[in-house]
Amino acid sequence: MTSHVSIASRFCGPPQSGNGGYTSGLLAELIDGPSVVTLRSPPPLDTELTLEREPSGRVLMQHAGNLVAEATATSVELELPEPVPFSVAERAAHDFVGYRSHPFPRCFVCGIERPRGDGLALYPGAVPERQLVAAPWVPTADLCDERQQVTPRFMWAALDCPSWFGFVTFADRVVPTLLGRLSAVIHRAPALEEPCVVLGWHLGTEGRRIACASAIYGANRDCIAYSQSTWVTLKP
Repeated sequence: MTSHVSIASRFCGPPQSGNGGYTSGLLAELIDGPSVVTLRSPPPLDTELTLEREPSGRVLMQHAGNLVAEATATSVELELPEPVPFSVAERAAHDFVGYRSHPFPRCFVCGIERPRGDGLALYPGAVPERQLVAAPWVPTADLCDERQQVTPRFMWAALDCPSWFGFVTFADRVVPTLLGRLSAVIHRAPALEEPCVVLGWHLGTEGRRIACASAIYGANRDCIAYSQSTWVTLKP
């Protein structure tokens, strides 16, 4: 099965390429259940991309014969942290490290230079006495389908950047890094204007690879989605 998509410039991460979580969500929507997406090259913006689902179930995103990303079904085992109240997440967001220094200030998920209502505006800050970050999230109508539930690709986007800030917020030194792989489990989609909390935390570092995790908790403080991610530091 072959189809075509285009990543609008609104959904950028770095200025000239698609947000990794949003891009991953485009592929994941073609796979039933939990999936893992590996990003192979920067996803171009405002360009026709080919999505191909192979008989094996693997999904490929390609541009001009080059592999951009690939996705397969997977399982994700992750120990989840206790939820954080929405009010605590609101206070934590005031201390978002991105306000002081941000590598991609126009990022669709966490960019601080976005006009109000144009991005997800997820600004995760450190939770007192816990080694994780939290951000409040109230989904808007433009993120929802006709049932007034958030479209999965935006949940993947919401799981992306907070995982990274779960590491960088507590790091002594930061070098340029990009998302290399994202796997996610989605139990349910949040409803329009449902008050959610997104958490992010660090799992470990090995060489140039930084393992992180994130989770979305709904209005009842139930975990509605979670992810594991691998971030890769760029070579000098």
